[in-house]
Amino acid sequence: MSKIQPSWTPQRQPGRLPLLGGMRDFVDRVANSSPARLALIVYAAVIFVFAGLLALPASAADGKATVLYDAFFTAASAVCVTGLTVVSTAEHWSAFGQVVILLGIFIGGLGTLTLASLLTLAVSKRLGVRGKLIAQEAMNAGRLGEVGTLLRIVITTSVVIEVVLALVLIPRFIILGEPLGQAVWHGVFYSISAFNNAGFTPHSDGLVPYETDGWILFPLMIGVFLGSLGFPVVMILLERGWRYRNWNLHTKLTIEVSLILLVAGTLAWGAMEWNNLRTIGALGAWDKTVHSLFASVMTRSGGFNLVDMNHLDSSTMLLTDALMFAGGGSASTAGGIKVTTIAIVFLAIMAEARGDNDVKVHGRTIPSSAMRVAISVIVAGATWVAVGAGMLLTMTGASLDRVLFEVISAFATVGLSTNLSAEAPPEGKYVLAVLMFAGRVGTITLASALALRERRQLYHFPEERPIIG
Repeated sequence: MSKIQPSWTPQRQPGRLPLLGGMRDFVDRVANSSPARLALIVYAAVIFVFAGLLALPASAADGKATVLYDAFFTAASAVCVTGLTVVSTAEHWSAFGQVVILLGIFIGGLGTLTLASLLTLAVSKRLGVRGKLIAQEAMNAGRLGEVGTLLRIVITTSVVIEVVLALVLIPRFIILGEPLGQAVWHGVFYSISAFNNAGFTPHSDGLVPYETDGWILFPLMIGVFLGSLGFPVVMILLERGWRYRNWNLHTKLTIEVSLILLVAGTLAWGAMEWNNLRTIGALGAWDKTVHSLFASVMTRSGGFNLVDMNHLDSSTMLLTDALMFAGGGSASTAGGIKVTTIAIVFLAIMAEARGDNDVKVHGRTIPSSAMRVAISVIVAGATWVAVGAGMLLTMTGASLDRVLFEVISAFATVGLSTNLSAEAPPEGKYVLAVLMFAGRVGTITLASALALRERRQLYHFPEERPIIG
């Protein structure tokens, strides 16, 4: 009696490993169903990988394994391009550890959706229509075909700007007496850290020894400002040049609001700290002005500092909180709620005050869906900050101004610190790490996801206006 043969037997495709095939299927499924979720998974996975590398004995200068919460915090801070530290970057980490941190900064600076898109292309060899749509919305590409072009521009622009910054900084470090190898390393480290708005420094005393050295301070400010504009803006500038009327609305709003915040921040910070002897009060007028400009640039995500944040006046700390929360441009290396979000809400308020039905600017009408997304981003950001501050107040017992400063710095991925990160217990460091992750991917993912979640409605309920105010 012959055995009945099954009509189908599983066949392994030639040349395809089961693990790779499973990963490819998973990436395809997630990328096509929820690219925003893929972005979250990719970013979290990158952080865990770098945390494992930093926990290795080879990453520490003393050859001993770093405790997990310090390694995880540093990895989150690097990949989320924040700059908060719990151990000295120059003294605690070995050369290998500093290279790991720098690589984490470069990868993290590319952005969540860029990483997700690159992973999809690397594993699946294609980027699905829905994946292109989400990337198109997040990076402001005009057509689906431009998404691949923008991905190339993101990487090329990052490398070119960082190389130029390094070539400017290296000669200065050589002139200051550093050996050639060390000068090259410091120039490369600062260039990548600056353009990616990370704020990590390879010197144990940071930039304080260079507080009057314009050759170092101005390139860093330029690098941070360019990184904070965002890759979509860079793409428009490369394609259409510097003629203002050729720019699209996103580019105009980003550059306008960024310059307004830069000038206003410089004037306000300088006025508040001008006579503070613990910060810039003892400096000359020129150095005070440079310090004020430097602080205005760095508070919106750069993270480098020339003065101790604990020595700022209370009013200056509040100003810094506001600038940090504002952040930089969308799809950039900066954090915060983004300048276009602020612009849209401000324009909506002005339109309501004038009694206009439409929100108009530069000959364009901003759709109501964009205003809903902007409000959602602001409320979500404020909620993260409030919850994080409440948890840290309970865990550390520190004053509200220090806690709020540290929480906003973490969420806005700025990196300025009152040293509360290092003083916090392990659970407090995990809270700050989660805030850095949420700030780096949360608002971007929320805005991107909401932009494509519009449903067609076949009916509308009767309108009724509640009392507001």
